[in-house]
Amino acid sequence: MATRLITRPVKRVRRDDAAPGAASVANVSQIILGIDPGLERTGYAVLERSDTVRDAGLIRSNSRASLASRLGEIAASLDEVMDEWRPQLVAVEELFAHYKHPRTAILMGHVRGVVLLAAARRGIGVLGLPSTHIKKALTGNGHAGKAQVQRAIQATLNLNRLPQQADVADALAIAWCAAVTSSRRDGGSAGRSLR
Repeated sequence: MATRLITRPVKRVRRDDAAPGAASVANVSQIILGIDPGLERTGYAVLERSDTVRDAGLIRSNSRASLASRLGEIAASLDEVMDEWRPQLVAVEELFAHYKHPRTAILMGHVRGVVLLAAARRGIGVLGLPSTHIKKALTGNGHAGKAQVQRAIQATLNLNRLPQQADVADALAIAWCAAVTSSRRDGGSAGRSLR
């Protein structure tokens, strides 16, 4: 099974921690799961609305295992996250292919497929967002570097500390961008809806 390395920028609130009789998080506002897909490290972030981080971390697969086993590990960990938080929307970065690194895009595509399948099995809508759109919305620069995204997401979400893993910062940015986009237009997006 993949390792879920949780990075908690804020205190994590679990559904079962609510006081008896209190409304569940899902009934109060929209829960969005942002995913930065990668075979070695998949970043994920759970946001409530566009301003409250509920969970964020990394899913790591065993680099010595076969591709099929690694995808299975990632799927199992995504299932845990989705079952725990029951998001109403999954936001995932669109595929980006650079001619110098086609293999990276292919491997990312495999992981992205696992994400899309996990969401589809639960009937969760999926929003695909291009990385340039996410970066531009967050920083004003569609070609912002990793460090700039990390600083911008820390400031935007008022986090106590910088997200140390760029994959986690990217997942936070993806979820934030989806939350802002979906709050502007009911179900609409600047990216392409995959549902």
